[in-house]
Amino acid sequence: MKRIAVLTSGGDCSGMNATLRAVVRAGLASGLEVIGIQKGFQGLIDRLYDHMTTRSVSNILQRGGTFLQSARCKEMRTEAGLKLASENLKGMGVEGLIVIGGDGSLKGGYAIHQQGIQVIGIPASIDNDIPFTDYSLGVDTALNNIVHAVDNLKDTASSHDRTFVVETMGRSCGFLAVASAIAAGAEYSLIPEEPYNLDHICTDLRQRFQEGRTNSIIMVAEGAGKAEDIADQIKHRIGFETRIIVLGHYQRGGSPSVFDRILGARFGQAAVESLIKGHGGMMVGLQGSDIILTDLAGVTSSGIRPINPMLPRLANQLLA
Repeated sequence: MKRIAVLTSGGDCSGMNATLRAVVRAGLASGLEVIGIQKGFQGLIDRLYDHMTTRSVSNILQRGGTFLQSARCKEMRTEAGLKLASENLKGMGVEGLIVIGGDGSLKGGYAIHQQGIQVIGIPASIDNDIPFTDYSLGVDTALNNIVHAVDNLKDTASSHDRTFVVETMGRSCGFLAVASAIAAGAEYSLIPEEPYNLDHICTDLRQRFQEGRTNSIIMVAEGAGKAEDIADQIKHRIGFETRIIVLGHYQRGGSPSVFDRILGARFGQAAVESLIKGHGGMMVGLQGSDIILTDLAGVTSSGIRPINPMLPRLANQLLA
């Protein structure tokens, strides 16, 4: 193998640049040419690429997002688009491709692998919903962003006897909501994996205030309900002054944490090494302290990564 390519696809997250830096530098150190594809799979369709050097990835380690940029690509969902992307890669002389992204991106990478190009996937999703890895890239930074915001909210909540409903990302996976609730000491966490009873929560809130507790924080994953709707119901049922915070894309940005920088470096280096060894059609992942390889076929067909039941159980015990 002489020439590889790398792209970032789907939603961005902190740690992507750290991973790109590792891919480029590990590839060059191994005697490979490295091509950076701009704007994700759309860049494969439109032939947007640059030849990477060590200078190309200088001073990006501490930056959030992805310097190669990312974009959604409808063409990759068609046979014609997939064929064009694969032909363009072959036309560039690319023998191996590294795809950094979430579920849809990994499916796109696997489809290209089936066209005869060796592909390694790197999981990058702040929802932490990719199976066969304990953590995806960007999760730790997103959690730190959320906890920082909630810590600040607690100051004003306690000053004004308020309940705050904080909405995090997580349409199908409530990891961010429940993990940040535990870390920030929120009173409740509402996630799509666990049923909840708003009547019981309102009863608990009323009792808390009667006991002299002057504020509450409720974390809610977007897949478990809208913060605005939940806040309105609380205000209607018990009359408490309730405010909402929808963190949205704030969670994605910012300088990556140490954990995400090191994880990105390990993922990037392992992906390059795997291509060199001929282990295409795989995804690198973290299990315990080890980097492991899993078939992309299994990753893309396994659905959403189930949340560890220990987390909701711990939340219920600590947040009661």
